[in-house]
Amino acid sequence: MLKHWSWLIVGMLIISGAFGLAAYAAPTAVVAQPAQGTTEEVSAEAGLDTSLRTAAALMPIKTLDGSEMQSPASHLYLIDESTGTVLAQKAADLKMYPSSMTKMMTLYMIFEGLKTGTVALDSQFTVSEKAWRMQGSKMFVPLGGQIALEDLIRGIAVQSGNDACVVAAEGIAGSEATFAKQMNDTGKKIGMTNTNFVDASGWPHPDHVTTPHDLAVLGAALVRDFPEYYHYVSEREFTYNGIRQFNRNLLLGNPSLKVDGIKTGHTEAAGYGITLSAKDPASNRHLVLVINGLDSDTARAQEGERLLKWGFANFQAVKAFSAGAAITNAKVWMAAERELPLTIGSDVLVTVPKTGAAAAYKASVTYQSPLISPVTKGQEVGKLNITFADGSTKELPLLAAEDAPKLGFFARIPRALGL
Repeated sequence: MLKHWSWLIVGMLIISGAFGLAAYAAPTAVVAQPAQGTTEEVSAEAGLDTSLRTAAALMPIKTLDGSEMQSPASHLYLIDESTGTVLAQKAADLKMYPSSMTKMMTLYMIFEGLKTGTVALDSQFTVSEKAWRMQGSKMFVPLGGQIALEDLIRGIAVQSGNDACVVAAEGIAGSEATFAKQMNDTGKKIGMTNTNFVDASGWPHPDHVTTPHDLAVLGAALVRDFPEYYHYVSEREFTYNGIRQFNRNLLLGNPSLKVDGIKTGHTEAAGYGITLSAKDPASNRHLVLVINGLDSDTARAQEGERLLKWGFANFQAVKAFSAGAAITNAKVWMAAERELPLTIGSDVLVTVPKTGAAAAYKASVTYQSPLISPVTKGQEVGKLNITFADGSTKELPLLAAEDAPKLGFFARIPRALGL
């Protein structure tokens, strides 16, 4: 009988030990957090509107040269930033989930802080429990640890670390919510018109939305405003905490494309997306491409490469008007000279198809005629309007090329009589 009870006691100890081991092991499961796109992240996407992707996928692609184009991407926006000309677009202003492409704005905010001196590359930020527990793509920051901002930048740009984003956001703004508000304010300042950021990483949220147009605006601003820090998004790998990780942008280092960034993204609801920047030193052209809604990282790399090659191969930048050259002459009321040449302040470059360039755009001027003297040189008196073959337009200020002072009282009398 005693032997029977002893075995029962041993069995209970084994069972209780197993439960004790499970309870002890639970924190370890938190440390080994899943990679982006696993079940844990998908469950976080409950409540997201998958119709954003499916509705956009049905939209046609509009190209600058009128050519027909198909793409597996649900959203697409390709712009020649050298001239501000849109080469191709699909669902350009329809909302989508930006996923980790959000991190471009987080980097923009960090770079702005570096430029203004509010933070430094060696600034040390503390890892909160919220940051440490972040799921998805990770830099693997240690709980309570101190991390230099430069490491966080690489953790965001290369490793796409959601945890690194939270550390940076809290360190800069005090909380991620405050940082998100600052992201929205900055987005409006640089021309993002249909974007709402809820967090710093792109973690799924029904209200965390943007458009292809807005991401292209952000990508171009990142390149333009912070050349001294932009190199971080071009780095292909980063090792932190003994863990070596590689940039998910598979086009970095492609010698034929000149891709120098910028950021990938992926969630189940959004699909695979990327914002790409590519510069051709031979032609001085700079293309920015946004695509989203692809089915794999391979598909987004292939489609990104295809569209960039199409943009470089089929279009060219030409000078439509030269700064200071007379574009038209305007009549002037009560000035010594009856007509005044009108011009523009800087060269006007336009992107046109390599074939059929002559019919690629039309120009017209608008101004109130006659101009009323006095008119001073450089004064804006109207608009130069450029209309492209796809219907898109570009508007520039039309300037007086020289002074047109008002006639004196006695000189105005014969002019008023039509003499």
